[in-house]
Amino acid sequence: MSSKPKVKKREINEENIKKAIEIMSMVLNDLAAPKNIRKTVKDAIDILNKTDMTPGVRASASIQMLDEAIQDANIPTLSRTRLWSALSILESVKD
Repeated sequence: MSSKPKVKKREINEENIKKAIEIMSMVLNDLAAPKNIRKTVKDAIDILNKTDMTPGVRASASIQMLDEAIQDANIPTLSRTRLWSALSILESVKD
């Protein structure tokens, strides 16, 4: 098996992570979102930016954090929708 498919897969995963971070940054900068939600989103972004883990592990850890944030009753609908969008992108990231 050639290493080209692995390189392509890694590039796709990294691109998906960047898209998710972009969406999550909108929630991070949204002052209508509660402070605890913004902190959780920031922590999830920090995990996604780490380079010492594989993309799948970073995405999985981030998904768990975002899933908790989405369950919060105080999260505004727009923020929840954005986080769902980021989650769906991150779910496509596999090692």
